[in-house]
Formats: sequence, C-alpha cells, structure tokens
Amino acid sequence: MKTQLFYFILFSTLMINACQPAKDTSFDVADPTIMHQSLQKLTDIMVYDIFSPPVSSRIYAYSNIAAYEALVPGYPEYQSLAGQLKELKAGPQPEAGKEYCFPLAGVHAFLKTGKNFIFSEEVMNAYEQELYTKYQQALPEDVYERSMAYGDTISQHILAWASHDNYKQTRTFPKFSVSDAPGRWQPTPPDYMDGIEPHWAKIRTLVLDSCSQFKPAKPSEYSMEKGSAFYNEAKEVYETGVNLTEEQTAIASFWDCNPYVSHHQGHVMFATKKITPGGHWMGITSIATQLDSASMMESVEKYTMVSISLFDGFISCWDEKYRSNLIRPETVINANIDEDWMPLLQTPPFPEYPSGHSVISTSAAVALTSMYGEKFHFVDSTETPYGLPVREFNSFLDASQEAAMSRIYGGIHYMPAISNGVEMGRKVGQLVVSRVHTRKTNTNLANNTAKK
Repeated sequence: MKTQLFYFILFSTLMINACQPAKDTSFDVADPTIMHQSLQKLTDIMVYDIFSPPVSSRIYAYSNIAAYEALVPGYPEYQSLAGQLKELKAGPQPEAGKEYCFPLAGVHAFLKTGKNFIFSEEVMNAYEQELYTKYQQALPEDVYERSMAYGDTISQHILAWASHDNYKQTRTFPKFSVSDAPGRWQPTPPDYMDGIEPHWAKIRTLVLDSCSQFKPAKPSEYSMEKGSAFYNEAKEVYETGVNLTEEQTAIASFWDCNPYVSHHQGHVMFATKKITPGGHWMGITSIATQLDSASMMESVEKYTMVSISLFDGFISCWDEKYRSNLIRPETVINANIDEDWMPLLQTPPFPEYPSGHSVISTSAAVALTSMYGEKFHFVDSTETPYGLPVREFNSFLDASQEAAMSRIYGGIHYMPAISNGVEMGRKVGQLVVSRVHTRKTNTNLANNTAKK
C-alpha cells in the first residue's frame, strides 16, 4: 500500500511539473541590450512626437533616474541618488527576504516613467508587451509580478518628485514678448515661430544651486558700426557661410539635431524630424557603454549621469538666452550685409546667446570623460538613421568641441556664444560630476570604469 502511495505521489508531482510552462533560459534578464533598445524606443517616439530640446532633456533625466533607482537595491556597490538631487527623497525599498529581478524593475520603471511624458503611448505599449512576455517566460511568476510591482512604485515615486519641478506651472505662463529694440531677438524664417520655452529657467534644477549659477559674460553690445566687436562677429558668420568647405558643411549637418525642420516648396509645406542635441548625446552614451561592454547597471549609471548633465545644462543655457535676448545672425545679416544670404541650417526659434549645443555637448562630454577617461575612441553613428554618415572621435571632448563649432558653420551663432557656451557647459558638467556619486566608494568613477 505504501509503495502504491509513493508511486501515486511521484506520478502526480511529475504531471504537475509537466503542466508548468518551461522557462526560457536563453533570455538574459540582465542583458544591457534591453536597456539600450528601450532608450532607443523612447528616443524614436520623442522624435515622432516632436519634443523641443529642453523638454526632451527632462524626459531623459527622469526616465533614467527611475531606472537607476529601481536597479540600485540589487547592486550593493551602488547608492541611491536620494539626497544628492534636489528634493529627491528615499524611495520605496524592496521587501526583505523576497526574490526580485531588479533588471526587470529597472527597465519597467524607465518605460513607465518615460511613457508618462510622451504622446504616442500606443507605440510604447506594443514594445512593452513584447518585452514583458520574454521576462514572463524567463522568470517564476511571483518574481515577475513582484519585480514589476517594484518598478511601478519607483516610477510613481520619481513621477511624484518630477511633478513638483514647476514644469506644469510653466505651461500656463505667457508667451515670450518680442521686442523691437535694436539687437533683440526676432522670430526667423521660414515659420517665424514664437520663442520656445521662454520660462525654462524656472524649472527646478537637479544639481545646480540655481539656474544662473554659471551666468556667462555678457554678449558683445549690439552695434552695426563697422569695426565694432558685434559687427565683426556678424561678418565672421557671414564670411564663414559663403566660404564653407565640404568638411565644415558635413560637420554642421551632422550636429544639426533640429527636431523640426520645415520645408516650403510653393504652397506645399512639410517637415523633417530629427533627434534633439540631447538625444544625440544619449546616443553617444549608448555607443560608449556598448564599446565598454558595460553591464545593465553600468549602462544605466552612464545614461543617468549624462541625462542629469543635459537637464541642468539646458536650464542654465535657457536662463541666459532669454535674459540676453540676442538677435540671430540671419536677421542681422539680411538687414545689414546681404539680404539674400541664408544660413546652412534652419535657425532655431529662440534667442542666440549662448549656444545650446556648446553648453549641453560640453556638459555631457565632461560627464562621460569623468567615467571613461580623456581618451576614448568611438565612431558616432547616431545620425545614420537620418541619412548622415558616421564621424570618428578620439575623445568625448573632441566631439563636443566639434558640436560647438558646427553652429558657426551652420550660420546660426556668433563665436562668443560658442566659446562662452563651452565654458558654461564645462562648469555645469564639473559640478554634476563633483556632487553626484553613484558608487559607495570615494574613488572617481573613471578609476572604476575606464577601460579604453
């Protein structure tokens, strides 16, 4: 009787196990490729939805911070950013003694947070469904559910924090009032759009003490008197534009990063959509982490540091843009030097000084250099989806310097906006690196991760 009972129990156990779906052991739940693909999906949607450069930087920052905070409990050598970023308090902690898949929690927190800011949610929903099915097939049901729930709570925590950064309030502020005073910014062709995000300096910074902490020197005083500093700066833009080399043209086009370029042919108007300058630097970060064979946690760490540098860089830059309110080269040159002249690139719809590319490219490059060292060779293929060839660099700072100079080649900035913008970006990046510590050790990030 005991023998029969034994075989009955054994047979029942085998049948129960046979009914359980087999786990997909081939799927690596911590594969960093998942994070790279998720970032690219968010970028693609942001391009489609046409977010401005400052707003895009906000989406990148909060989404990556959410991913980072959800991953930290699974990696003892890392520490939370709570108390390091303005007003960010400690988030919910995982339940002690329970098993979690923190890579899933991190990816889910990233996607849920990002989806909160975009318009085309259905595209993200389709991507999530496909991705989460793979996780379900690879994880025990309770671990999957618990990890998704933890990602939810972290995303809610970050979104609650984000909701107090003054963004919603600035949506109700008045449009920028254009001044007719000499030297002040005027809307530019072909669409003569209103100034974008005139109140962005009122957004809460993440690390900077204030939006004006690194206020640059004032731009040259407006004067079209021949021989004046401003006249010479305008003439430099004009002469550069009419004598562009093939290489300068390629550089300007590569770093254009205008999210909305309108084209007019007779009565027909259409637009070209591209990544923002911040999106370009997130792409460079993705390239660097893959060259470095970084883990998912290491990759998210890099994305987070760069996105924080971009976020504060845009706030710092936009603070000065609408304070100096400087006229663009296109307006000046058409009115005073050559009425038929056109810049190579379409002039963005906001004041000239300083150069946003110069500020945020340098701040991002400083953050990346702190993590990977001064020499890091990479091939930048970020713009290939937009029909542009790759460009090769020996360091992040080399790339940021080229990005800055691209703006005078494109005909949209005077030289002081570039040189002073670079200096502003350097200060922003250095402050972020000095104040934000992802590792529990006191050693510099570059000492831990530089492999190239």
